[in-house]
Amino acid sequence: MSTMYVVLAIVVLVFIVLMKTAIVVPQQSAFVVETLGRYSRTIQAGFHILVPFVERIAYKHNLKEEALDIPEQVCITKDNVQVGVDGVLYMQVLDARSASYGITNYKFAIIQLAQTTLRSEIGKIDLDRTFEARATINANVVSELDHASAAWGVKVLRYEIKNINPPKDVLHAMEKQMRAEREKRAVVLTSEGERDAKINQAEGEKQRVIKESEANKQLQINQAEGQAEAILAVATATAEGLRRVGDALSGRGGMEAMQLRVAEEYVKQFGHLADEASSTLIVPANLSDISSMIAMATSVVKQQQAKS
Repeated sequence: MSTMYVVLAIVVLVFIVLMKTAIVVPQQSAFVVETLGRYSRTIQAGFHILVPFVERIAYKHNLKEEALDIPEQVCITKDNVQVGVDGVLYMQVLDARSASYGITNYKFAIIQLAQTTLRSEIGKIDLDRTFEARATINANVVSELDHASAAWGVKVLRYEIKNINPPKDVLHAMEKQMRAEREKRAVVLTSEGERDAKINQAEGEKQRVIKESEANKQLQINQAEGQAEAILAVATATAEGLRRVGDALSGRGGMEAMQLRVAEEYVKQFGHLADEASSTLIVPANLSDISSMIAMATSVVKQQQAKS
């Protein structure tokens, strides 16, 4: 009976030893193994057997990317304004041995270093630039932290500012400044609109005057061209008529026809003398001598023919 108890005790002891020495490391994890208090090795994901009572798991590290909340702290800007700034930091353990023996608590150290670096970066710029220079501040904080944490086996991936909270009186002043700036822009835009409207109106009036002057100019040109063409047409017609008359006079019976035409016109015009409104008439002495008038017209025609 006692032998059974001894065997059972041995089985239980072996089971306990196996439970203590058989280690299963999860994925994306790293365990640091020490041999009699001294670093031995780093085991990765999988099943591992440790030497009983000699080796032990000293540190366990998560190799996944972690997010650390950076508490809000008061920072003083370059223009001596206090602002509350908080953020979030993303980091990852790359070397489990350095993370175990390089520093006591790497998370606490990174948080403290992030706060001090952030205060330093905020102190370099004015309040107005803190809102627009977030990317620059984040990059500078990451650069400083990554340089310091390299000896700890930790990689700082990025840092993001979450909130920037100025004091209430500063917020009121900023709101007044923003309101004044908007009113100023509104006045400027209104004045620019009125100026542009006047410029457009003046430009339109200028174009109208130019168009009217061009239209008057074209009208005068057209009228002048029309009058010139009319005068030319009358002159051409007169010349053609005179030419035909000349041709007719030089032809057979032309001279007799001219004498008859002169006599008829003479008699016609003489008959109109008594129709004038005036009671006083001045007539030539040989008014009744038709043959002399015909002879005069005939001599004129002959002289012209002789010259041509």
